[in-house]
Amino acid sequence: MNGGYQLTGGWIEVVAGVMFSGKSEELMRRVRRATIARKRVQVFKSHLDDRYAGLMAVSSHDLRTVHATPVDSSAQVMLRLDPMAQVIAIDEAQFLDAGIVQVASALANRGRRVILAGLDADFRGEPFGPMPMLMAIAEVVDKLHAICVMCGGPASRTQRLIDGKPAPYDSPIIMVGAADSYEARCRACHIVPRRDAGQHTLL
Repeated sequence: MNGGYQLTGGWIEVVAGVMFSGKSEELMRRVRRATIARKRVQVFKSHLDDRYAGLMAVSSHDLRTVHATPVDSSAQVMLRLDPMAQVIAIDEAQFLDAGIVQVASALANRGRRVILAGLDADFRGEPFGPMPMLMAIAEVVDKLHAICVMCGGPASRTQRLIDGKPAPYDSPIIMVGAADSYEARCRACHIVPRRDAGQHTLL
């Protein structure tokens, strides 16, 4: 994960990828290992994600959970921060504002280990929220892939579906959902219809 070297002081880790790639599972795995190592851990999640276990837990698609504090901004992370926490984990970081970049840096500069997980691209296949900047400043970045439901190849895109059909480009960026609204797909199988001047074309 870290190339075999030992990180010291504070640092930032980012777990990125598409839906169904195991981002939350990986975040929870790191949280559990930190807890076993007797580190004081605090977990945050975006209040927009209330799937499966509700607002007070980070949950994976296979329904594993860890307790979490819901937040709707980077400022709330700092307001609700446990000053004794040595490890701070934040799930669904793509939903937070750009200030989370400064918050993560500040915490790492104070000697904390900061773990963030989130979608690196939206349903259009474009950079999602603060994730690109978080990946740029992190010491450790892991990009996970799912399995394309169409061809079985490595999936690097999240396909949004509306009534079983690909959502158009001009759909809202944020629409929380699970298997009934999204699929993991590869670049070749990812479809985003676009309507330009009355025409229906594909990106």
